[in-house]
Amino acid sequence: TIPFTLLLSIVAELGSDTSHSAIIARSYDIPAILGIRDLLLKVGQGDAVLDAYEGLLIINPSDDIRASFIKKYNDHLTLLSVEKTYINLDPITLDGKQINLFLNIESNKDDALKQSDYVSGIGLFRSEFLYMKNTHFPTLDEQISAYSVVSKMMKDKKVTIRTLDIGGDKSLTYYALPKEQNPFLGKRALRLCLDELPIFETQLKALLIANTERNIEVMFPMVGSVEDIHKAMAVVNRVKASLDDEGIAYAKNTRFGVMIEIPSIALMSEEVVKLVDFASIGTNDLTQYLMAVDRMDASLSEYYQTYSPALLRLIKLVSDVFNNHNKPLSICGEIGGDILAVPILIGMGIKNFSMSASQIARVKKVIRNNSLTTCTLLAKQALSMSTQQEVIDLVKKHIIF
Repeated sequence: TIPFTLLLSIVAELGSDTSHSAIIARSYDIPAILGIRDLLLKVGQGDAVLDAYEGLLIINPSDDIRASFIKKYNDHLTLLSVEKTYINLDPITLDGKQINLFLNIESNKDDALKQSDYVSGIGLFRSEFLYMKNTHFPTLDEQISAYSVVSKMMKDKKVTIRTLDIGGDKSLTYYALPKEQNPFLGKRALRLCLDELPIFETQLKALLIANTERNIEVMFPMVGSVEDIHKAMAVVNRVKASLDDEGIAYAKNTRFGVMIEIPSIALMSEEVVKLVDFASIGTNDLTQYLMAVDRMDASLSEYYQTYSPALLRLIKLVSDVFNNHNKPLSICGEIGGDILAVPILIGMGIKNFSMSASQIARVKKVIRNNSLTTCTLLAKQALSMSTQQEVIDLVKKHIIF
């Protein structure tokens, strides 16, 4: 295994910008280009230059191309240096609107936790990585220990832990997932947990016991219906009753929420908001399901439209409902750290964003250099547009990066 600190870049035949390998690479600020068909046939021994901004990989570049890439790299370092001056600053718009930034992390040993002083908490703890890096299902004690470390480290800051989310592009070496034609539409995440109750109950028990700092929130992924919420909370209540019977102390007031990443549950926001304490929009899967495109297939990337007016309108619907009910709503998908998307989302009423550590400084820079008034006007225009390109052009024209 190569330490992330020694990797200069990643190039692969499989995957896409929103596959989990790409997300992890971004979290470590490692340039990556995925989904290059027949890569291994085209690349032999020799030098190569990579531009992850443009999606370019050039084998055996000429001296002129090499020189141009060196200049690009130096310009990139200069930009990073400017962005880093914002890391200690509060994410407040020019006209005084406070925005809250949170971290996405993979484990209690995640290097991203070093950046915790610069954010309001953990917006997404991907608990599945405790399972994926293991040789067995983590025991109750192992999970309590892992969750407790982060909870105590964050003290009075919120820690949102997503329950086990495997399936799709995430698997376990010691558990055979069902063979499915469409695994992203199959038995994964909450669906799998509801079918494997001992696994689900152990994790819920660990989360409740570990919440000694009273800062852990629990979030269910892949919720498709109100019935899913009822089923999940019924399991929570059974676990609480079991802990009561055993006389085991736990945080009775633990808050529970859902990920909104299936269009059906987004459209049911008025009902959902009454059943949960909070919600987080997982834009990676929400975009995939809304646009009916496999986000793992790089050849379909033009159809995976991150800035689609349809996606923005759906997010606005959810945002309005949760704001009207005064319940917390955050964005934890990749656009939560996307400087093109953040201004529009702020203008649509989103106040909480969760992202990789490498994105914090640049997002703070964009927030501090623009006003809520500008973002609100921008969002209004973006929501009335017809194409993704119109939205992109609008943001680039009016937002100061």
